[in-house]
Amino acid sequence: MNIISIADLKRHELESIIFNTKEIKEKPLRYRNSLDGRILIMLFEKPSLRTRISLESAMLQLGGNSIYIDRRDTHLGRGETIEDTARILSRYGDCIALRVNEHETILEFSENSRVPVINALSSMEHPCQIISDLFTIYEIEGKFKGINLAYIGDGNNVCNSLLLGCAILGVNIRVASPPGYEPDKEIIVRAIKFSRENNSLVEILENPREAVKGANFIYTDVWVSMGDEDEEKERLEAFKEYQINRELLKNADSDCKIMHCLPAHRGLEITDDVIDSENSIVWEQAENKLHAHKAILLKLLNERTMHS
Repeated sequence: MNIISIADLKRHELESIIFNTKEIKEKPLRYRNSLDGRILIMLFEKPSLRTRISLESAMLQLGGNSIYIDRRDTHLGRGETIEDTARILSRYGDCIALRVNEHETILEFSENSRVPVINALSSMEHPCQIISDLFTIYEIEGKFKGINLAYIGDGNNVCNSLLLGCAILGVNIRVASPPGYEPDKEIIVRAIKFSRENNSLVEILENPREAVKGANFIYTDVWVSMGDEDEEKERLEAFKEYQINRELLKNADSDCKIMHCLPAHRGLEITDDVIDSENSIVWEQAENKLHAHKAILLKLLNERTMHS
């Protein structure tokens, strides 16, 4: 089993990972030798702080080990194909996490890997981030049904996975993005399909003030992601009305929680007084990546053991 898209997980599988994350967070010592002798290989084309460290810490705390490889340490781009790299690395480790520029890279890699592959970020999705975020919502609310989440900003990989994850679990989600920066069209179609199966709502809007009405959670991300630096000037202009600030929050419930997957560009997509407010749960989000990564690794590696 791979986790390339969050939609690779059926509803009961996603719920199981989230419920297990709660157990792991509450009783970490119970799991400390669960992956004794296992090796996670991390092949990252893009730099990372939280994702890399939380994966490495997760493996160590579960009794396993990790090996980090960036693009400079491989022959990718210098003659060796993705397929050949996958065939070799999957003989050296028990699981491989990839953080790649293009989504097609991880698809090609997973087709040629003998071991489970985790999408640690691609141009299309960021499933592990959203699994962690959905756990954070569950930790606070104790449920998914009837929860309203508003995502304000760029319809990027985080937004794509958030749409799918919310729809699978029955969370109502509204996305507000400026014209030309909406989520992927195929992702929207899939999310709407899931939402109909789970009696929830998916709405794609342009007006952020409309999107935050009645929201229990408001989520945002950077306006200029890695790889989009050439578009910085036009993006800052396009998104200037999409900042999470006190003025926008006048349209939301007073107790709504603020989410951001970090790193935050303070003063752009979110203001200091909002991200540092008592309603902000961004630090809980960041911590929960560690616990969610443990649950993900345990599911994939334990399933591999059962089927080997």
